[in-house]
Amino acid sequence: MGISIRAYARHRGVTDTAVHKAIRAGRVTPEADGTIDIDRADREWARNTDTPKKGTQQRAESVAVRENAGEQTAALPSGGTSLLQARTVNEVVKAQTNKVRLARLKGELVDRPQAIAHVFKLARSERDAWLNWPARISAQMAAKLGIDPHAMHVALEAAVREHLQELGELRPRVD
Repeated sequence: MGISIRAYARHRGVTDTAVHKAIRAGRVTPEADGTIDIDRADREWARNTDTPKKGTQQRAESVAVRENAGEQTAALPSGGTSLLQARTVNEVVKAQTNKVRLARLKGELVDRPQAIAHVFKLARSERDAWLNWPARISAQMAAKLGIDPHAMHVALEAAVREHLQELGELRPRVD
């Protein structure tokens, strides 16, 4: 018992269609149960298959697809792109677009300007809450400490404004 036709195709580095064609042409003989004996099939393949002409092999190697910045591109000897390569690039772009649409529908993506406006609004409400804090708390703190409420309010407000000024100088990156 050998291996499946697909496994043999992977072993040879060819498609399973090529192995099927080799079997139909009589270049490779399968076992009685339809599986392939690797050693015998390799010998038959080498003996019964013509090697490609030099120019054909060079063109096949030069058309090898390579990944460039996450997109599928290919180089031809003439420097152009084939219809197959253009379709491949088009399909990759369609897949990426559909992935983004699906993520947006699932609620995994947000509109960038909307998110920036929302963060700005939250930061402004936080700042306003801190600016109002000294007026609310200074009288209570002054009573507990036994000091002038106005002096306490002025000191707290100066400290809060200084701290908010420091926080305002931070420039977070929004990528």
